[in-house]
Amino acid sequence: MPLAALLAVFLFAHLAGWQAGAESLKPGAGPEAQNMALLGENDLQGRSAYQPSIHRQGDRWIAYIGHHGGKARNPLTGQDEDNGTSIVDVTDPAHPNYLHHIPGQPGSGEGGGAQMTRVCEGRTLPHGDPSKTYLLRGFGQIAEEVWDVTDPAKPSLVTRLEGFSDTHKNWWECDTGIAYLVVGVPGWRTRRMTRVVDLSDPAHPILIRDFGLSGQQPGVTGPVPPELHGPISLGAGANRIYFAYGPGGEGVLQILDRRKLLEGPKEPTDANLLYPQVGRLDLSPLYGAHTSFPLPGMPIPEFAPDAKGAVRDIVMVVGEEMKDRCAAPQQMVLFVDVTVESKPMVISNYNLPQQSGAFCQRGGRFGSHASNESFSPVFYKKLAFISYFNAGVRALDIHDPYNPREVGFFIPEVTRNTCQKAAADAPCRAVIQTNNVENDERGFIYIVDRAGTGLHILRLTGEAAKVAEK
Repeated sequence: MPLAALLAVFLFAHLAGWQAGAESLKPGAGPEAQNMALLGENDLQGRSAYQPSIHRQGDRWIAYIGHHGGKARNPLTGQDEDNGTSIVDVTDPAHPNYLHHIPGQPGSGEGGGAQMTRVCEGRTLPHGDPSKTYLLRGFGQIAEEVWDVTDPAKPSLVTRLEGFSDTHKNWWECDTGIAYLVVGVPGWRTRRMTRVVDLSDPAHPILIRDFGLSGQQPGVTGPVPPELHGPISLGAGANRIYFAYGPGGEGVLQILDRRKLLEGPKEPTDANLLYPQVGRLDLSPLYGAHTSFPLPGMPIPEFAPDAKGAVRDIVMVVGEEMKDRCAAPQQMVLFVDVTVESKPMVISNYNLPQQSGAFCQRGGRFGSHASNESFSPVFYKKLAFISYFNAGVRALDIHDPYNPREVGFFIPEVTRNTCQKAAADAPCRAVIQTNNVENDERGFIYIVDRAGTGLHILRLTGEAAKVAEK
């Protein structure tokens, strides 16, 4: 038999074996990893997890983890509680300690729970209580809440904001108190847009304005632009906010002048909605924009001798894979040069070949979802961590954003809690679905699982650790 035919037979058998194994993964099979090692884990009571926020409180490190809707038994209370927010002490990453669970809205998936978490110290908020620590979280689909988590084991509600729907991925500026809430507002033509609120005094929120893409506002006709997924602000000094619209396709990256957004005319006319915009990139319908993470002022090694353009402003745009078993266009990581803000341009991408692990055959979603969002210098502009659903988390060397490269990965092992469902009434399947990722200032990486596998705390080893030291 010709060599090519032999190789084809071998590859088919290999993939078939992977598929059979993937359909019957059992606890104890062990994680898959390269240059990333497991330090500690917590099952998060078997709850489907979305956003982790890791916050230093005095001499402790606390993880606040938002959950999708569902219900599970809380061993601390002995009661079945609607999924909400897990609070975990991760001061010792090898032995995370579950402190408290704040129940969320009844419901399943994105129809309940309390998916989003952001945390600010009262001493940094202009009008906060300097002795307090505050948690901002979405409450299912119907409200936003601020909690006093000064004692993370005994949180108390400070205020609740209502009058909207479809809460999702917020951003909160701790130095100014401005919060960019991703919600649906009655009358607007989109499921999710931005409500800008002054939360500098968390007990007394002040509405600043509602904002969206031109064509989403009340009273207009024509095509409706894609819904917002999430903003990331560089703060008052940098005066830029980066918005990602269309997480699974028809993606849009929008760059806003922060001062014009906050201080400009508020009536939602086409002219007023365009007023703060300084740049916009409409992606192909095949590509989404779930996360837009800014990386300004990056020196490009190849361009170092150039008289102009040796330092570039970059935005990393991550799309979200929306369908199981590769049933939708595979989402990936795009690097966008925004040095000339009015003319953003995609310059490179990172895409994990599904054949490298027969990921389409494993079940569940395969493709990118989100990046870490920490500006801590331990990894910022050096390494990016991308949650990749059934391919776990991938560590990318981004020193040269024109040539990003993978230097490590970690895929947790399934547990008895792992339950991925193609539909609400479908049977459970043992498939990892690494959902979101974050890091802390100590250099630990935190991943959480959509399929109930829990929290995993990782450290870098080998080449990935060396990249972080550059």
